[in-house]
Amino acid sequence: MSVRVRFAPSPTGHIHVGNVRTALFNYLFAKHNNGKFILRIEDTDLERSTKESENLIYEDLQWLGLDWDEGPIKGGDYGPYRQTERFDIYKKYVDKLLEEGKAYKCFCSKEELEEKKERALKEGKPPRYNGKCRNLNENQIEELEKKGVKPSIRFKVEDEDVVVNDLIKGEITFNTDAFGDFIIVRPDGTPVYNFVVVIDDALMKITHVIRGDDHLSNTPKQVLIYKALGFDIPYFAHIPMILGPDHSKLSKRHGDTSVNQFREKGYLPEALFNYLALLSWSHPEEKEILSKDELIKSFTLDRVSKSAAVFDFEKLKWINGIYIRNKDIKELTKLCIPFLLKSGLIDEDFINTSFNRLANMVESIRDNLEVLSDVTKYIGVYFKMETDFDDATKEILSYETTKPVLETFKKNIENLEILDVDNYKSIIKAVQKETGAKGKKLFMAIRVGVSGKIKGPELDKLVINLGKNEVINRINKILDMLS
Repeated sequence: MSVRVRFAPSPTGHIHVGNVRTALFNYLFAKHNNGKFILRIEDTDLERSTKESENLIYEDLQWLGLDWDEGPIKGGDYGPYRQTERFDIYKKYVDKLLEEGKAYKCFCSKEELEEKKERALKEGKPPRYNGKCRNLNENQIEELEKKGVKPSIRFKVEDEDVVVNDLIKGEITFNTDAFGDFIIVRPDGTPVYNFVVVIDDALMKITHVIRGDDHLSNTPKQVLIYKALGFDIPYFAHIPMILGPDHSKLSKRHGDTSVNQFREKGYLPEALFNYLALLSWSHPEEKEILSKDELIKSFTLDRVSKSAAVFDFEKLKWINGIYIRNKDIKELTKLCIPFLLKSGLIDEDFINTSFNRLANMVESIRDNLEVLSDVTKYIGVYFKMETDFDDATKEILSYETTKPVLETFKKNIENLEILDVDNYKSIIKAVQKETGAKGKKLFMAIRVGVSGKIKGPELDKLVINLGKNEVINRINKILDMLS
């Protein structure tokens, strides 16, 4: 069997991490089994679906590296891949069910149905349809239609058990008494999710439906439609939901929840890809830092947990930091540039004339970065000297040795043509010998003298990246203050 799986988002905005984790599991399963990953756009919610949101979906998936084999833009043998372009197909199968007596027209109003639902709930009964329109004859139907009453179409459900062998949750039995006859086409003629998803999955030859377990309650209805239309039933695998740190369903109140928000914060796509794969799935050797190829090679559904996963923002930052530290420095610098431009620390001219210098600056602070947006916080020392000193800095400035250390350091630098690592080391030895200062009184004095802070990039990198003239200017400012 050739594996075919699908991801079918609704185009109502950027993708939520819960949904993209589902896409990622489908992608990994398809690639592990040399199968196909299909993208389908479920845009039957005409009020909320937009073309702009559809483009956002493509953007999010492509950024994360979830490239689809068939779908919008790419095409394929089983299109169209937007549900709004498939209404003629759905109508054909609605007509088939009506002709075979497996579905019927229901003329009950929305208000009437809501009243019955509330009454059932008050009586402690499941809010199922009572079958009022199930046995209307042709004359009754014709009379109601002449009055202009627009019917919905209901699927006829018999009292039976539906057994689903879920690849993650095991065998589950559903009794149809819990939901009764259900709507497959709304009064406005729009087909509903549980109906169209079956038609689409069957005609697109989907072999495995891998989705969130919030869809589990839909599965028995869909199985009944598969059977009624004579379609092969795919394998189902319902993956557990993602929870926030407080163990409630992950939502906006927990922080960033959309792929775009993580992107804007400066998470790397490969780091987010890696982390999302670890939510309810584990590597056979418990490895946590895994490339896409390693994940594809290792991913199997039998290692997916039945339990919900907790989204750990700190762990994601930790993984992202590892990927940042392993990134080629020039590539990392290019990724940091949008954040630096937005902050106003640099402009396009600086990038064009001083890219290598900027790369050296980024290299000196990369160990501090958890996300790319952190770059503006740590690299600022190269563009502006701190003058609002904290108590720890004031303490360093109060040492008797600080002024002579800075004067000697400045004098030695002024005599240099080039300030590099070797020259820096020689100067440090000379300052130590001439002033007698060492340890904190030597190195902290120089750090405060060139940055106004007691923390920052490694001192040698800081001094070299600032350059001779800037170092002298900064030391002069501190010496003026000390005088």
